[in-house]
Amino acid sequence: MRPLDPVTSRQRVAYGLAFFVVFVALWSWATFGGHVSKVFLANPLTMVLEGYDLLAKQGFAYDIGMTIWRVVGGFALAALIAVPLGVMMGAYKPVEAFLEPFVSFARYLPASAFIPLLILWAGIGELQKLLVIFIGSVFQIILMIAVTVGTTRRDLVEAAYTLGASDRGVIHRVLLPSSAPEIAEILRLVLGWAWTYVIVAELIGSSSGIGHMITDSQALLNTGQIIFGIIVIGLIGLLSDFMFKAFNAWLFPWRLA
Repeated sequence: MRPLDPVTSRQRVAYGLAFFVVFVALWSWATFGGHVSKVFLANPLTMVLEGYDLLAKQGFAYDIGMTIWRVVGGFALAALIAVPLGVMMGAYKPVEAFLEPFVSFARYLPASAFIPLLILWAGIGELQKLLVIFIGSVFQIILMIAVTVGTTRRDLVEAAYTLGASDRGVIHRVLLPSSAPEIAEILRLVLGWAWTYVIVAELIGSSSGIGHMITDSQALLNTGQIIFGIIVIGLIGLLSDFMFKAFNAWLFPWRLA
């Protein structure tokens, strides 16, 4: 290995699979070998059996569907508001000066801290969970997009004005096309963060979802189900990440050039 030397696609897949093989091997050694009590950590076989029981007998597929719906709903709402605001902040410095202090302040506030207030305001229904994801995502997206748009090459903007473009034309024909690939990448990254917020939202006052299942399993000391729920979250997140990457590559092919 040499610093920054690239690897082929096959090598990347092989290295990625090798890590999981080593991880499962260490997990099996620790649990089947009796080095860790099953009360604290279930072995891989028990986890698989508990996962099958969840899916086949306890309706866990419905919980998975509810969690996915909450992530998609809260994240879509955040993106719908954050993308235009981020573009405006990046394009117009007075707007940036007006909004950036509040956005920079708000993005450090943990979404979980708002749960008691959100329960008072919106109850324990779906709106409360969507708002937790919204609060956890929206300010991050706004600031990251504002920085991306604000760093557009100045010579491109000046060339557009020289050619007679209006202010709106500069935004639509220069700033947005130049920043669009990075904006899509920002959305992909923040979608991963949204998964952490939904589990926090489901741990309190929820009757469905993966987080609700994990809470119930904790009360029963069923670490097999807890681990299975965590793995399901990781697999869904990984799949959504790959889909987002593929969509971005298709939408912005020049970014790979």
